[in-house]
Amino acid sequence: MRKMILGSLVVLTFGALLSAGCAKKNVVKTEEPISAAQSAPAPAPAPATPQQARPEAPAAQQPITETTPSREQPVAQETAKDAGKGAAQEVQLELQKVYFNFDSSDLSEEARGSLSKNAEYLNRQAGTKVRIEGNCDERGSDDYNMALGERRAKSAKDYLVNLGIASDRLSTISYGEEKPADPSHDESAWAKNRRDEFVIVK
Repeated sequence: MRKMILGSLVVLTFGALLSAGCAKKNVVKTEEPISAAQSAPAPAPAPATPQQARPEAPAAQQPITETTPSREQPVAQETAKDAGKGAAQEVQLELQKVYFNFDSSDLSEEARGSLSKNAEYLNRQAGTKVRIEGNCDERGSDDYNMALGERRAKSAKDYLVNLGIASDRLSTISYGEEKPADPSHDESAWAKNRRDEFVIVK
């Protein structure tokens, strides 16, 4: 009887040990293996090449439409300037030359008539300034002709001032014989060269 109890105990002990060993094996087997992705540290990103480091051209992301800057204001300014130039050119064309007799700065009746018309045009263009250029023919010395050209320009200026044109709108200069209207050497050319011309300066 005693032997049977001991034998039972041995069998139970062996069975308990065997079941404990199996349980351990089962526990180990049921654990999922750690994946390489979880266990290994994430690889460091490779250094970007110069081509990769550069951002993509904006054209690849979204098209860029080229816009022309608005020219409305400059065009308006240009138009205003052109209008001003046109008005000045119109007055320039309307201003008549004044001619003189040989060796004289006196105004003839014809010269006074031309100056009166010039005064009318200048009165309509209140902001316009004019340079009166006195000229002579080639006869006489340079110094004499320079002085004569100045007297001719001054005669025209004084007459315009008497007609109501402000003095500060008029300036004078003498070119003597330096700017002939006709380079010929005869009486017809000389008559054209003895003159005052009116040039818009503003």
